[in-house]
Parts: sequence; structure tokens; C-alpha cells
Amino acid sequence: MLVSLCLFLYLPWKASSAPVDSNSVFSSPATYDSCQQRKQFRLVGMQREGDIIIGGLFEVHLVTEFPELSFRTDPHYCELGFDLDGFKMALAMAYAVDEINRDPNLLPNVTLGFRIYDNCIKLGVALRAAMALISGKDESLSNLNCSGSPPVLAIVGDSTSTHSIAMSSILGLFHMPMVSYYATCSCLSDRRRYPFFFRTIPSDAFQVRAMMQILKHFGWTWVGLIVSNDDYGLHAAQSFQQDISGFGGCVAFFEILPKDNDIREIERIIGVIQQSTSRVIVVFSAEAFMLSLMDKVLRLNLTRQWIASEAWSLNPIFLTLRMQPVLRGTLGIAIRRGEIEGMREFLLSLHPDNDPGNNLVRKFWEDMFKCRFAPDVAQTETEGRVCTGDEDVTTADMEYSDVSELRPAYNVYKAVYALAHTLHNLLNCVPGKGPFSGHSCASLHNIQPWQLLYYLQNVNFTTSFGDQVSFDKNGDALAIYDIVNWIGMPDGTMRARTVGVVDESRPAGKVLSLDEEKIFWNFENNKPPRSLCSEPCSQGTRIARKKGLPVCCFDCIPCADGEISTDSIECLKCPEEFWSNPQKDQCVPKETEFLSYEDPLGISLTTASLLGACTCAGVLAIFAHHRHTPVVRANNSELSFLILISLKFCFLCALLFIGQPRLWTCQLRHAVFGISFVLCVSSILVKTVVVVAVFKASKPEGQGLMKWFGAPQQRGTVLILTALQVAICVIWLSTASPTPQKNVTYQASKIVFECAVGSMAGFATLLGYIGLLAAVSFLLAFLARNLPDTFNEAKFITFSMLIFCAVWIAFIPAYVSSPGKYADAVEIFAILASSFGLLFAIFAPKCYIILLRPERNTKKALMGRGTTNN
Repeated sequence: MLVSLCLFLYLPWKASSAPVDSNSVFSSPATYDSCQQRKQFRLVGMQREGDIIIGGLFEVHLVTEFPELSFRTDPHYCELGFDLDGFKMALAMAYAVDEINRDPNLLPNVTLGFRIYDNCIKLGVALRAAMALISGKDESLSNLNCSGSPPVLAIVGDSTSTHSIAMSSILGLFHMPMVSYYATCSCLSDRRRYPFFFRTIPSDAFQVRAMMQILKHFGWTWVGLIVSNDDYGLHAAQSFQQDISGFGGCVAFFEILPKDNDIREIERIIGVIQQSTSRVIVVFSAEAFMLSLMDKVLRLNLTRQWIASEAWSLNPIFLTLRMQPVLRGTLGIAIRRGEIEGMREFLLSLHPDNDPGNNLVRKFWEDMFKCRFAPDVAQTETEGRVCTGDEDVTTADMEYSDVSELRPAYNVYKAVYALAHTLHNLLNCVPGKGPFSGHSCASLHNIQPWQLLYYLQNVNFTTSFGDQVSFDKNGDALAIYDIVNWIGMPDGTMRARTVGVVDESRPAGKVLSLDEEKIFWNFENNKPPRSLCSEPCSQGTRIARKKGLPVCCFDCIPCADGEISTDSIECLKCPEEFWSNPQKDQCVPKETEFLSYEDPLGISLTTASLLGACTCAGVLAIFAHHRHTPVVRANNSELSFLILISLKFCFLCALLFIGQPRLWTCQLRHAVFGISFVLCVSSILVKTVVVVAVFKASKPEGQGLMKWFGAPQQRGTVLILTALQVAICVIWLSTASPTPQKNVTYQASKIVFECAVGSMAGFATLLGYIGLLAAVSFLLAFLARNLPDTFNEAKFITFSMLIFCAVWIAFIPAYVSSPGKYADAVEIFAILASSFGLLFAIFAPKCYIILLRPERNTKKALMGRGTTNN
């Protein structure tokens, strides 16, 4: 490839200097003694000779009379619009080379030189400068094989992504390393397309991630995006749109600035900004494409929070009094600021007489002091005085000597040192341990550009400012940015003040460091704006996307009962024994429900139960005290005492249904209830039979009947009937015993602590047996209701059994339909109601006679009442 370049740039040249036919360019090389350049590029630059030369490309003149795409002899086409910052970057390279040459530990015994050209911010000029660096400035070349080291081994540049893409593609053909200090396009990280490209400025991919850190920190999820119509803007937009969704953000609008500053397109973009609800706008663009947009923003006084990319975050064009109303408070990503010790002294020592061959210094001198050196024909129209060389640069523009904000220049400084360390490591290679074929090393007198690639990829050093410099596998430098904030100054201008750092080498969570107290906000109360499509959903709600809108636009829907949400993404169902709190932001244990003694219902039923037991005890005491009276002795007083005792147990067994269910209470409650009621009802049944038997025995045909219904028979009958219920309970408890259980089916928000009957057949048999005895008792009592008044107790038994049967018939549907503790309450109510019914229906009339009508508590009175009735 170098041979091809040689043949392209040089004409065959005989030693005799005879004319040569152009058709014989590719004739045998033996015919010619040397090659002569066809023509030379007229480039503005500066150089310093050395053992090893590195190249540099910088934009020093911004406005050019762009030449034709051909060799040109006019040396003055690139002389307008001198860029002081670009010139300081070129001087940073020159100073770095001088500093390296003075360092005895870096490249000892080797002098490093440089060759720097002005690219005039035009791609065509930049490509010509690159070709001049590759080919050299010699007018003739005697070695037609183009062997030996090329004029430069590496190039520091270029300043723009578009230039770097084009130049890296060409330089890659010659395996020439290129270290850029300002090209940020993420596309240049593609190692397959640009294997020899490196940079000391982070790529736009890192810059976008830095912006994501800022947006995430302030909660800005609804963001406008404006980019320039070039490689820089379009690739940044692609990375931005991919990354913003990573933290739930959205692009409210995406606009591309026209290259020709078309007014209609600018007005359309302004309309989009006005209509959008986004308060934050990110701009990836150079200042040239933004002037028309910002002018329109200023006229309409559109106050937005602008986020500036590094391409314009420090541009003085916008840091003016005129732009203050709309651009104050701008946050920007800025290239890392560095300090270069001795740089200011170097700048102040610059003088065109020190190196007369460096025309770039002469042009700086003319621009700085508004003068010109000895005029020639091409400069006859130049205005101003003649430069004498006695001008004092120390009294000139302070901006030139200001080294407090070295950002791109610091990247240039790091790029030169990266190449110096690369060359140092290459020259210190130990023979037999080298990285090349056969473990060989490079030779100082025959270094090839491609040999630098291995060492440049692995370079690692720390600058005097303390920053580590190394490259990843894509040739990108460590990502570190300053965050700047535009603040107003007393003189009416604005200044970009550093308020934070984004350093991706730090641990996760500490990448962003911000001093929020220093940030000025161009909004009411000096507070950061809110930029959201929809307000964040609170805990206890979930996001419901709005159809046809970005994911940042949503409605907040409350979670259903029993569900919670802590991240607002979705509602999660609580575990079975937990329930959502009122705020729906955490699961709490479900309320456990059972009929407790503290519950008002439990207190009422407990009171009624104890009252019934006490009443039974009182009646029992009355009957015991008057046990010898006719009312008590009538119809077997022993059965009356047995009924009262069993009723007392019926009242007390209701207490087993109150309180937290336990295994023993679940097993006892129905057993005690069933046995107590059978004892009571069977006693009433026997008492009814005795009443009927006594009436039959009083008639001639019934004499001798009472011998079958004596006291032993009565006791035995009660015992047998009760024993059957005991057997039913034993079988039930031994086969399917009732157990306590937590029921969550009645009410989802509560756990109902209840006793499961175990076997519904056992429970039904127990109730059915009681019902059978009650039905038989009721039937017999009903048939005996018309007996003479002397034996009128059958009427009371009939009434008591009617109450008993009515209560328990009503109990069945009420029990089935009552959930949780109310089922126990229904059963307790049935027990108490039926017990009170039996107690008052059977014993109230007798107590009335005993206590209030004692004159009727005589055999004579009872018999008389019977005679009268007959």
C-alpha cells in the first residue's frame, strides 16, 4: 500500500532530470533513479524535527475559502477566522512533546518530534493534511520500495467525528494509529471498521450514559431530544433512545436540526417544543446548527431546562448577556478539566522568531496583535500595521494565557503522552519476548505504524494531574465527565461552573457526584423542574399503560383487596394468611376472628349463659328447700331435680363455644351439649310417660300399670336413653373428631378460627337423636294435654317441647347460612333459647305456686282443684 501511495504522490524522476512520458509511470523501477512529488499541498502548520515524528491535526481557522479538490499553490485560502482554542490545542501537543523530551525517564536518548497541520475545519483540507503527514514533505524519494519508517508513526486528531470517520478509514489502510482528542461518535468504537482508532475523550455512548445519570437523579422521565444532522448527532440520538428506556424514561419528541438553518423547519421544531409537556430538552449538536434555534427560543422566551452535550456546553457563543433569560441554569456534560503544569509559561514564551519556519505561530501573532509581517503580493489588501516582533504576548488577550479550563487541550496532552508511553514500551522490548512474529521486537530505525497497535492498546499510565489513561478493547478512554451549570455573572455574562462529576470507574451507585447546592435553576423558587408525562403511581397502585402512548404515559389503578404494590409496576397477591393494609403497600397478618369473651356478642351470650345457670341453681335451691311439698313431690321430684341439673349443664356448655377454639374445647362442646340435652329431654320424656301412666292408673282398667313405671324404671330409662347419646359421641370423637381450623373462605380479609365438626354424619346423628326424643316427648305431652287439672303438668311439657322443637327447627337453616363466629353464636342462642324455654315452661308455674301462692301448695288444694274441675 505504501508503494501505491508512493506512485500516487510521486512522479518517476531520472537522475538527469529529463522529461518523462506519463504513460511510463508504471515502467520498471530500474529505469529511474528517484520519484518526485507531483505537487505539494499548501498547508498551514508547525513542526519540530526528531528521531521519531508524530503528526497532529487541529482546527485553527474556522472560516475558509474552501479550495477546489486539487493541489493548489495559493497558500492563503485558509487564513480567516482564527480559532484561539484550536491553536491552544496545537500548542498543548507541542508543549507535551517538549516536556517528554526533557523527561529522562520517558523515551531516553530518543528525541520526539511533531508535525502539526491546520485542517481549517474542512474535510477536504483534513484529508490532504493526513496524506501530507503520511507521505512527508520531501520533494523527491530515492527509495522506490518505500522501505524504512514512514514520515510519522501516528497522528493525534482529528477534532470532529465526521473527519475522524473518513480519515480513520483511509489511515487504516496504511495501519496508521490515530488518537483523537475530540471525536466522540460511538460508531468509532467499532473495532471491525476502525481497528487503528483510539481516543482520549469518552465516546458519545458514555456521554449518553452520563446524561442518563443526571436524568435519573432528578427523576426526569419525559425528555425532548434535539440533535444535529450529522454523525455526531444521529449516533448520539440512537444511543440516547436505547438507554433512556433503561430507567423508565421516554423521549417526548425527537427533532433533527437542519444543516442549512431552514427557518420553516426551525419554526416547526419550535412549535413542537411549545406543544410538548416536557420541561427538559437534551441537545446533541455543535453550536453552528443551534444558532437559529436558540435565536427563536430567545424571541419567544421559552424557558426550558436545557441539557447540553459536550459539543456546546462550554461554548462562549451562548454564554452571553443576550442569552441569559433562556439559557441560565443549563446543565451540561463537559470534557474533564485538567491541569498542565508549566503550560502557561510555555504559552507566554511563544514568539515567531524562535522558530521562523512555523507559519502557524506567525498567523497567531498576526491575529493576536492585529498586524502583519512583511507584506507580499497576496497580502496587499491586508489591513493593519506591520508586525515588528517586539509585541509583548504577556499583555495580550488574557484568554490566551488562561489555563484554568484546559479541557480539549488536556485530552491532546494525554494523547501525546499515550503515544510516548507506547513508543517507550515498544523500544524497551526484550528481544525474544516481543509480541511480533518469532517473539521479535521493533527496531528504532525501522518502526512501522502497525507495530504501535499492540503497545497502544495496552498502555496504562497516570498523568501529573492524577488521571489514569488507558484504553478499553474498543480504543475508548476511561469515561469521566465534568457536569457544568450555567450561572449569571455580575458583568451580565454567564459562566459554566463545575457542579459535579460522572466517573464510570467508581462503584455502582457512586458514578454520579453532584453538589446540588451550587446548581442554579432558571425556574420559580430556584427549584429543579418536574418533567413527567404522568405522575408516579403511589404505593398501593399499579401502572396501566395508555394505548398508543409511550410507556411513561399511564394511569394509576388501585390494587384490589388482598393485593399490594411497592414498585407501582404490578399488584402482588398476599399469601393466604396475610391481607393488604388500607394503603395497599404491605401485607399484614389477617385478623383472626372467633367468638371471644371480649366481643360484645360474646359478652352478651356469656351473660345469658351464666344467668341461665344461676336461674337453674336458684330453682334447684327452691325445689330442694321445698322438696317435701306436694308441688315438688308430684310426678317424681327426682326427675325434676335431674331436669334442673341437666339444664344447668346445658346453660354452661354454651361457654365452650366462646373463646379461641382449641382441640379439647372443640371435642367437648358438642359432646357436652348433646349429652346434656339428651339427659334433659329423656327426663322430660320419662316424666311425660309417668304423667300419662298415673292418669291411666287412676282408672279401673289401668290399675297395676304403675308397677312398670316406678322410680327404678324411670332412672333406668333415662340412663339407657342417655347412654345411647354417649355412644354416639364416643364413636364420633374416635372416628372423626372435631378439630380447630383456620377458615379463609368465609371472608377473604379475615381468618375465621372455628371448630370443624369432623364428621357431618356424627353431628347430624347427635342432633337427630335429640330431635327424636323431643318429638316423642312433644307427641305424648300433646296427647295428654286434656288430662284433669290435677295432672295439668302435661300442658306445660307440651308448651316447653313446642318451644324446644321450634328453636331447633329454626336453628338448622340459620346455622348453615351463618359464617364464622356467627355460626357459634346461632348455636349458643339455640341452646340458651331452648334451655330457657324448658326452664320457664316447666318450672315457672311451680315456682309461682311455691313462692307466691303457698296456700295452693297442698295436697288438698291440688286435689280440690281437681275435684272442682271434674
